[in-house]
Amino acid sequence: MSYRPAFLGLSLHRGDLQAGLTVAIVALPLSLAIAIASGVGPDRGLVTAIIGGFLVSALGGTRHQIGGPAGAFIVLVSACVARLGVEGLLLATMMSGAMLVILGALRLGGTIRYVPYPVILGFTAGIAVIIAASQLRDLLGLQLAAAEPGPLPDKLAALWAVRGTLSAGSLAVAAIAVATILGVQRLWPRLPSLLLGIVVATLAAQVLEAPTVADRFGALPASLPMPSLPPLTDPALLMAALPFAVSFTLLGAIESLLSAMVADQMAGSRMRPDDELVGQGLANVAVALFGGFCTTGTIARTATNVRAGSRGPASGMIHAGLLLGFLLLAAPLAGAIPLAALAGLLMVVAWKMVEWHAIGALARISRGDAATMLVTFLTVILRDLTEGIILGMALAGVVFIARMARESGAEPGAGWDSDDPDELIVHLRGPVFFGSVARIETLIDRIVTRPHLLMLDVSAVPFVDTTGAQMIAALADRLRRRGIRLVVVGAHARLRAVLDHGLAHAADPDAARRLTDL
Repeated sequence: MSYRPAFLGLSLHRGDLQAGLTVAIVALPLSLAIAIASGVGPDRGLVTAIIGGFLVSALGGTRHQIGGPAGAFIVLVSACVARLGVEGLLLATMMSGAMLVILGALRLGGTIRYVPYPVILGFTAGIAVIIAASQLRDLLGLQLAAAEPGPLPDKLAALWAVRGTLSAGSLAVAAIAVATILGVQRLWPRLPSLLLGIVVATLAAQVLEAPTVADRFGALPASLPMPSLPPLTDPALLMAALPFAVSFTLLGAIESLLSAMVADQMAGSRMRPDDELVGQGLANVAVALFGGFCTTGTIARTATNVRAGSRGPASGMIHAGLLLGFLLLAAPLAGAIPLAALAGLLMVVAWKMVEWHAIGALARISRGDAATMLVTFLTVILRDLTEGIILGMALAGVVFIARMARESGAEPGAGWDSDDPDELIVHLRGPVFFGSVARIETLIDRIVTRPHLLMLDVSAVPFVDTTGAQMIAALADRLRRRGIRLVVVGAHARLRAVLDHGLAHAADPDAARRLTDL
């Protein structure tokens, strides 16, 4: 493949400076909140946003993509940390980066377009529910004696059992953060609502009692860590990290390419999906070296970048530089942020992740698509993210097949009104494939006379699969034994080639010739 990273077309405009500052203000509290929710220290969130954000913009295949830690990864990252520890997470992140590079090199970036919209809707809504549930403990200030369970039903049961430990201070701080964020977004949409929400809630926490970031994690380091390799020589850890790496790769590819598509629609640009996957992969390898975790293109920050006036990849690189400046100069300030405020921020993020209007419209338009969305959603929240995508894709395929089968059929033409016709014609419409063969055979079986010639008009057939071709071959054999000649008319060149291939093994060696002589 011919890889061309975004920085080769780098130029700096005033709009890039403004966009970089705007996105940095948005990314700062999000990076801290996502890292804490993922079960790692807040400093790792900043490292991920700095290293990953810089390299995603510099090495990817889009002009406006903003990379960093994403809320969609919270569930997977926290599960990986709980099972394998931070070292296992770093290893899985690096392995995922290598897989993404391979996917890009194999030119598989365009396959994102094959993920059905109902699957994406259900998947995103499921992640939003899981994120919201993961924040209930800090939002309510609940005290758990043991580790918080991962599965949603067990988590909710455990939190309900300790409902008596609810902290009024934490709940008040969270409410102030949420109210400030929503109020600013509604009244002054140009202001950095997330950052203002955290600032106001942090000031309120000086009066209200609520645990802070420093209470749980101590002081944040005021520098980037030195790069080091994760344990690549441990076979047992490699095998244990492999399933997480595959999940990170799948989710990262979907999230980043969807984000790039949103940026293209907003800015009128055109991404290079294979280059984007290569850039995402290289960024994840580098992030793991510095102790960060999964980085990907993020839809909210990328959209903010475009709206703020980004002209190219420089804005994303500037945003990473500004976050680095905060880490070097003002990291201790992050320790005063109340955990409940970050939980409230993620509650707002989770709510906005769900496309409520799209879900309502889908439920009204198509029962099949609505069922696909619901099954994906339930599988994600009750089982696993990867299982949700796989099951959703499978169900979407079944719905599509059923829909195509309904569009296919056969209609009687000339000769069917005669008591003893010499010729009959059947008009086929829609795709002739394994899902529609039964409907077509039902009409053919209605032939009770013995015409000399039966013509199948396939001029309205866009394609025939091997099952359809074999059905026609079997029909030719069956009619030949009854003394009826079958001829296909109206086949275009590609359709004729499929029919010839399918008829090559017909019992009648002359069937293919007869079926294509008109």
